[in-house]
Amino acid sequence: MSRLPHLTAAAVDIPDPARLSTRASDHPPRILVLFGSLRPQSYSRRLAREVERLLQHFGAEVRVFDPHELPMVDAVDADHPKVQQLRAWSHWSEGQVWISPERHGTLSAVFKNQIDWLPLSEGSVRPTQGRTLAVMQVCGGSQSFNVVNALRVLGRWMRMVTIPNQSSVPKAWQEFDTDGRMKPSAYYDRVVDVVEELVKFTLLVRDHSDYLTDRYSERKDDVYAAQLARTAGVVEQVPPPPPLAVGDRA
Repeated sequence: MSRLPHLTAAAVDIPDPARLSTRASDHPPRILVLFGSLRPQSYSRRLAREVERLLQHFGAEVRVFDPHELPMVDAVDADHPKVQQLRAWSHWSEGQVWISPERHGTLSAVFKNQIDWLPLSEGSVRPTQGRTLAVMQVCGGSQSFNVVNALRVLGRWMRMVTIPNQSSVPKAWQEFDTDGRMKPSAYYDRVVDVVEELVKFTLLVRDHSDYLTDRYSERKDDVYAAQLARTAGVVEQVPPPPPLAVGDRA
């Protein structure tokens, strides 16, 4: 520690490979899919349903959130049923897929509104932190990566683990048939790549997300708060012992 005088020793945690080598969960990966359009012929919704089928094929449990009837952020209280559903499903998830159409060079307001309803923290719950994330976009014209780049920034802000692969589907109106199914193409193959990679990363991360997102700066704040409490003479309350069973009473 003499070489690092600015470190708070009590808050330092040397990364331990052993803590990343165990897997406790055996349930299917839980994936939430969000899409960003309310149009009846929404191609982001069609892609979301294609992703849902692929995720299920790869063994995941999937929920696709429908943004219809979700109010604009702050227009109503957070106890609105649609807001509560979105937050509960985000907390339920271990990974997410974000799919937005490109509008004016960036993600749609419909999509951003869903993320704006998800707080970074809600009491002791962080609805997105440590969850894996895959990003996709659909384009009305030529291929662009504006939306997936913006979604990566947003995912980092929401403290998510965004996988390396991504999908951008140009001229989306040409890539789906009359039944809403995605046609075979190199773009479809990339969607499969992304889904497969997301499931793999989710299996790797989900049992270790709390450890992976355990931060020195936050532990340092805890150490400082404990020091202040001791200085102020605050005594930690010790809970009373449990009552004796009938046979144990004197």
